[in-house]
Amino acid sequence: MKKTGVKKLIGSRNQFEAKPEHIGLVKNDSWLEPYEDAICGRHKHALWKIGLLTRNGKKTLSDFADGHLYFGLHKQARGWVFREWAPNATEIYLIGDFNGWREDPKYKMTRIEGTGNWELKLSNKALRHGDLYKMKVKWNGGEGERIPAWCRRVVQDDKTKIFSAQVWNPDQPYEFCKKKFKPTKSPLLIYECHVGMSQDKEVVGTYREFMENVLPRVIEDGYNCIQIMAIQEHPYYGSFGYHVSSFFAPSSRFGTPEDLKELIDTAHKNGVAVIMDIVHSHAVKNEVEGLGNLAGDPNQFFYTGDRHEHPAWDSLCFDYGKDEVIHFLLSNCKYWLEEYHFDGFRFDGVTSMLYYSHGLGEAFCGYGDYFNGGQDDNAICYLTLANKLIHEVNPNAITIAEEVSGMPGLAAKFEDGGYGFDYRMAMNIPDYWIKTIKELKDEDWKPSSIFWEVKNRRRDEKTISYCESHDQALVGDKTIIFRLIDADMYWHFKKGDENDVVHRGMALHKIIRLVTVAAMNGGYLNFMGNEFGHPEWIDFPREGNGWSHKYARRQWNLVDNKELDYHYLGDFDKEMLKVIKSIRNIQNKPIKEIWHNDGDQILAFSRGDLIFVFNFNPIRSFVDYGFLVPTGSYDVVLNTDAKEFGGNGLADDTITHMTNFDSMYVEERKEWLKLYIPARSAVVLRKN
Repeated sequence: MKKTGVKKLIGSRNQFEAKPEHIGLVKNDSWLEPYEDAICGRHKHALWKIGLLTRNGKKTLSDFADGHLYFGLHKQARGWVFREWAPNATEIYLIGDFNGWREDPKYKMTRIEGTGNWELKLSNKALRHGDLYKMKVKWNGGEGERIPAWCRRVVQDDKTKIFSAQVWNPDQPYEFCKKKFKPTKSPLLIYECHVGMSQDKEVVGTYREFMENVLPRVIEDGYNCIQIMAIQEHPYYGSFGYHVSSFFAPSSRFGTPEDLKELIDTAHKNGVAVIMDIVHSHAVKNEVEGLGNLAGDPNQFFYTGDRHEHPAWDSLCFDYGKDEVIHFLLSNCKYWLEEYHFDGFRFDGVTSMLYYSHGLGEAFCGYGDYFNGGQDDNAICYLTLANKLIHEVNPNAITIAEEVSGMPGLAAKFEDGGYGFDYRMAMNIPDYWIKTIKELKDEDWKPSSIFWEVKNRRRDEKTISYCESHDQALVGDKTIIFRLIDADMYWHFKKGDENDVVHRGMALHKIIRLVTVAAMNGGYLNFMGNEFGHPEWIDFPREGNGWSHKYARRQWNLVDNKELDYHYLGDFDKEMLKVIKSIRNIQNKPIKEIWHNDGDQILAFSRGDLIFVFNFNPIRSFVDYGFLVPTGSYDVVLNTDAKEFGGNGLADDTITHMTNFDSMYVEERKEWLKLYIPARSAVVLRKN
C-alpha cells in the first residue's frame, strides 16, 4: 500500500486503519519489535526532558549546560564572584590563606532568595592567584570543611596530604594555537594512556613529560587519538582515576591546567585527537574532598536508600532524576570540551548506570533482559542528553560507551531511538581472547569462531575493537603477552635466546592484533605499552607494596633496546596501522569472507583491495594453499612471520603473486591465489 507521511495504511475487513512506522531501532532489528513500546517510551522521555530543560526550545541544551560559567569561583572585571548549590546549608563561609582559615563575616556567603544557591562577591584584592581555600558549611545539626563542587583547581599538600581548592588566575592564561580541530576517524585509532604511569622513572609522570616523551611515540606509531585516563581529580592515586572527587578539576598531581592545555594543543597540531575517560557513573564517598555530604544532605547529588551506594565499587551513585544533577553533569561535559578542547569522551561504567542492579549478577541472555523494568530510565535519559549536548557543542566530537551488557541502541542514532554514542567498546573481543588463550589448546583454535567474534556487533552500531585495554593489565589479571609467555619474558626475550614459548607468544601476539583490527567497524584501541608487549602488571603505589611505583610506570627502555625482542612487536604494530590506514575508511568497507577451514585452521577475508590470510595452525605450514579472489596480481604488504618482526622469514615477500586461471569462475571474474602460509602466521596482500 502507499505510504503517507510517517504512517502507512493497512487493510482490515471493512476499513483502513493508520499504524505508525516502526522506530529506527526496530526497523533495523525486527527482533526488537516486542519491545518497541519501551524503546519509544525511553525516546519520548528524553524528548520530554529536553523540552523541560530548554523551556520547549526557547534556549538550547548547550545554553542549559552553562553551569560552570555561573557556579564556582570566577574573576570578573570588578572583583570575584563565588557561587555554590547547597540547598541544605544554613551558613557558608569561604575560608583560606586570605583570612587565616577563620570564619570571617567578609567572606560569608548569602543564600539567593528562593533557591538552594549561595553567592559571595569580593573585591579584586580579596583573593590572589595560588591562594588555598575551602568552604566552611553549616547545617542543622552539623558543620564541616568542604571543597566546592564546581571547583576547577584542587591541590594536595605533600606533607599533610590534605586536599584544598586553589585560586587559579594566572597572569597569562594559555592561548590555544590550534583553535579548531577535526579528529580523523577513517579509522579512529586510539592509544589509551595514563599520564601518571607513562614514564620510565618510578615516579608520577606529568602532563609535560607525557607531551615531550610519550606523545612523539604515539605520533610515530601511527595512532590518531589518545584517550587519557584519570584526568578528573581523585584523592586516591591507585583508583586509576575512577573514584572522582572534583569533577571540574584536572588532577594537579600531573601538573597545571596550562600544562594539560598545552598537551592537548600539541596533540592537535600533530593531528592527534584527545578524548578523556569521563566518570559520571559514580563518585568517591569522601565528604571533605568530594560530594559525599556537601551540606549535611548525603543525598544532594545521589540516590537515596539502597540505591545510594554502589555495592561493588564502594562509591556513590548519582541521582539522574534530579535536574540539578543533570545540570551539573551536562555542564561538566561542556566544560571539558570548551575549556580544555578535549575532542570527546569515553564514558566509564555505562553498564552500572543502565541497570538498578548495576549489571551485577546479570546474564543478559536475551532481549527481554534489556526491557524487564530493571533499567534506570533516568540514567538512560541522562546518557541520551549527554550525547545530544556533546554533539551540539562540537559536531565532530567523539563519544564512546564502555558497556558490557549489550544494551541495544547504545551507539545508535537518537532519531532512531538510540542513545547517541558514536561508538561502543567491543568488550566481547578481549574476553574472547582471554578465554581462548586460557582454555583452548592451540590446535583447537577455530577460525570460524574467531571470525564470528571479531565482527560480532549490531549492524547499526559502530564499535571500538581491541584485544586488551588497561583492564587486562591490572594486578590480578594478565596481559595477552604475559598469558602467552609468562616468566619466560624475563629469561628468553633477548635476541638469539628465544625458546619455543617466546616464539609462540610473539607470533600469536601479532596475529591476534591483526585479525582484531582488520575486522573492526569503527575504530581500534590499544593500551599504552601493550603494542610492544610490556611485561608485568599495573600495580599502583599502596600500603601492600610499600607505596612503590615500580609497577606503575612504562618501561620504554625495553622497546628502545634493539637487543631485546620488544621492538619486534612495536615495529609490527606500527606497520600494521600503516597498512590499515592505507585504505581510507577501511572500517566502512565490507568484510568479505574468502575462506575458512577449521580443520586446517585457515581464515581469509578481504576489505577493499586488501586480503587478510591467517594460519592459526601451530604445526602445519601449507604450500600452494588456494583462495578464490578477484583476478589480478597481489603484493605482500605485511607478514607477521617476517624477520623484521621477529619471525622466521620463511616466505619470499618480494614476489608478486599472480592469480591462476580457472574456467569455472570466469563469469565471477575470480581465479586462484596460491600461497605458502607458514604455521602460526598471517599475511596481508594488496591487489594491484
